[in-house]
Amino acid sequence: MILPGPAPKLVATDVDGTLINSSERVPQRLREAIARMTAEGATLALSTGRPARWIYSVLDQLSVRPVCVCANGAVLYDSATDEIIAAHTLSPEVMTKAVMAAQEAMKDFGGVGLAAERAGVSAYDRAQDLFLVTEEYSHAWPSVEHGTVSEEMLLSEPATKLLLRSGVLESKEMFDIIRPAIPVDQAHVTFSMSGGLLEIAAPGVTKALGVSLLAERLGIAQADVITFGDMPNDIEMLQWAGRGIAMGNARPEVQAVADYVTATNDEAGVADVLEWWF
Repeated sequence: MILPGPAPKLVATDVDGTLINSSERVPQRLREAIARMTAEGATLALSTGRPARWIYSVLDQLSVRPVCVCANGAVLYDSATDEIIAAHTLSPEVMTKAVMAAQEAMKDFGGVGLAAERAGVSAYDRAQDLFLVTEEYSHAWPSVEHGTVSEEMLLSEPATKLLLRSGVLESKEMFDIIRPAIPVDQAHVTFSMSGGLLEIAAPGVTKALGVSLLAERLGIAQADVITFGDMPNDIEMLQWAGRGIAMGNARPEVQAVADYVTATNDEAGVADVLEWWF
C-alpha cells in the first residue's frame, strides 16, 4: 500500500454501500473521522445517485451540511442553503430516442418501465412533481413519493435522470443489452444497484463531473481529491480523483479501477482510510 501521501482537501463519498452501512447508518468511527477532518479544514461532499430530498436521513447523522453531488452528477446541491447550484438535464427529444432504443432492445424481455427525476429548486419540493413514473414502472425501493403519468407526459419536460426498470433481468444484464443501443454522445447509461434498474443521464454527466465542478468552485486541485464508491456509477469518479478508493463490498469492475480497496461499508471502510490522516 503506497497511498497515504498528503492529506486530501476534498473527500467525495458515495452514500449507499459506502458511507452508510447495511442498517443505513453512518458508523460512529466514520462520523468522528469526518468531524476531525472538517475541523482540520478538509471538505466533505456526498456523491450519490439519490435526489436531494433523499439525502437528509444521512445528513442528519453528520456534523456538517455539505455540498452534495446528486442524481449521479446531474445536480449540485448545497444542503446548508437548500440551493440547487447546477443541474444538467436530458432533453425530451433525447429521452424519447433513448426510450425507443431501450424498448426495442428489450422487446424479448417484456420491455422496460419508465421513471424520470426532475431537478426542481429545493429538496423540499413535492416529490409527486419531481419523481414521475408510468403505470408499468415497478419501484426498486418502497416509495409512495411519486406521480403517475402517461409516457408522453413523463417525456415532455427535461429530466436530470431517466430510469429504466425490468422485472425480469438484473441491472448488469440490462446494461449489456441496452448500453450498445444508446450512442454515448446521446446519453450516459449506468447502474447503482443489481435489481433490474438502469439510470440514464445527459452525455458526459457522471459523478466525476459533479465532483470536478465542486473542486473547481473550491479551488481544489484534482490531485487533492479522494473519492469512495462501490458501484458502476462510481467508476468515473474513482478514475478522475487523485486517489480513488473502492469498498471491500464493491463490484469487481469497480475494485479493478481503484487505487486502493478498503474494508466494507459494514466495517466502516471509509473511516479506515480517513484515519490515515485525520
